[in-house]
Amino acid sequence: MPAHPVLIAGHWTPSEGTKTFQAVNPTTREPLADLYPVSPWKEIERAIIAASEAARTMRGWPGDRFARFLERFADRIEAKSDAFVEMAHLETALPKSPRLKEGELPRTTNQLRQAAAAAREGSWAQATIDTKANIRSMFGPIGPVAVFGPNNFPFAFNSAAGGDFAAAIAAGNPVIAKGHSSHPGTTKMFAEEALQAARETEMPDALVQLIYRTGHEDGAKLVSHRLMGATGYTGGRHAGLVIKEAADKAGKPVYLELSSINPVFILPGAVEEKSDAIAGEFTSSCLMGAGQFCTNPGLVVLLAGPKTEAFLETVAKKFGEAPVGTMLGEGVQKSFGEAISALTKAGAKVLAGGSAGGGKGFCFQNTLLRVEGAKFLADAEALQTEAFGNGSLVVVAASIEQMVEIAETLEGNLTGTFYSSTTGADDAGYDRIAPAVRQRVGRLLNDKMPTGVAVSPAMNHGGPFPATGHPVFTAVGIPASIHRFSQLHCYDAVRPGRLPPALRNHNPGGMWRLIDGRWTQEDVKA
Repeated sequence: MPAHPVLIAGHWTPSEGTKTFQAVNPTTREPLADLYPVSPWKEIERAIIAASEAARTMRGWPGDRFARFLERFADRIEAKSDAFVEMAHLETALPKSPRLKEGELPRTTNQLRQAAAAAREGSWAQATIDTKANIRSMFGPIGPVAVFGPNNFPFAFNSAAGGDFAAAIAAGNPVIAKGHSSHPGTTKMFAEEALQAARETEMPDALVQLIYRTGHEDGAKLVSHRLMGATGYTGGRHAGLVIKEAADKAGKPVYLELSSINPVFILPGAVEEKSDAIAGEFTSSCLMGAGQFCTNPGLVVLLAGPKTEAFLETVAKKFGEAPVGTMLGEGVQKSFGEAISALTKAGAKVLAGGSAGGGKGFCFQNTLLRVEGAKFLADAEALQTEAFGNGSLVVVAASIEQMVEIAETLEGNLTGTFYSSTTGADDAGYDRIAPAVRQRVGRLLNDKMPTGVAVSPAMNHGGPFPATGHPVFTAVGIPASIHRFSQLHCYDAVRPGRLPPALRNHNPGGMWRLIDGRWTQEDVKA
């Protein structure tokens, strides 16, 4: 059986590579029939050159051009939603309903349409005009963008359809999608629909290209190539840092989502007031989707006491009784087991689970671990090992002062959560701990688990290293996420006819502009 072709410059072309791979059904542990190629460097570079030519063609195009593509792409995805759900379920074992059909697929098309609206409206570009100095600036496209998608969101973070993809297109850039080995068939389907949407909206052939897999060295060469503009990467820390090192050496922007244990501080008044409710919320959040969420609550901090002991007994029982989910693949199962071993070696004790198995296919028992606050502080680095899966570590602190110390040792995370009493009994403790947590997380939550990531303009799905590679940017939330794939274009005394339309005195479409320090939709008067 020949391997599936790659998409380069608008054509599905047999790969020049001699190596192939297969996706694996996580439930049966059996390889799926289809073969996919590992692209050699010569093939990857052809995609880069084609993307660069597309970027040149699109320079100066209005946002409406990109908006029409994104909207048509969303329409085409919805028209084949059942086929997408079937393929993604086969490759990832994620539930068809509600996870894929009612959850992730609508989120994906919603992201595409939000990106389209932002591209058309144009205020993301932050057109800024200083009439006195006759200096004008705005954000514009950066050039070809490579997107590396993760294993755990075959739709919403897919390299050929997800949030990074939508943001890059909205900024006016072509995308080279680097698929994930866990769901190559799903990614191919997205690329097929993207190609048709591009043709229907008269976009360049190389607006969207697809390669399924690269060698590590070739992946590093891709992100550091002189013709590339930027890279978006979601995945494991080790591979991400290899990508970052290569991009940094070449001076190329790279936006990474790497690792996060998402600490949850449950203050004593909350345990007293709503222990059972919090236990249920925590169990649901931690075990949902076999725990394979980047915002999974992987570290819980409580104050020692009888109520805490009762709370932990309740949670351990819930973990033991809950169904064991199927993981995305053998690699996830293996990495999770290695992380659990690392945590126990560092001094954590198993309260529930702790071994592979317990469900269908690739799986691991729902695992709850415990460590005392003093031991955590003595080996904080090891005890912050990310266990990506259906498990969490509980740290039992001796005092509020020790909870503050624990907060101050945390690495950067995507989220930090507090549960506190509604009576105000925990306010003093919150006020002492929260400032330390605030500096170490992208999103701070109160009284809700962190696993929901709303596609909202106010959302920050980012955070300090190692949660991401840069604390300023977000991977979710339009228009802010678009800025990652843009550069600031400044015009000093440039003649009016040579300016982009958004920076001219006449304001076509009435887009918002910052003129002499005042946001307005009016024409420039001076």
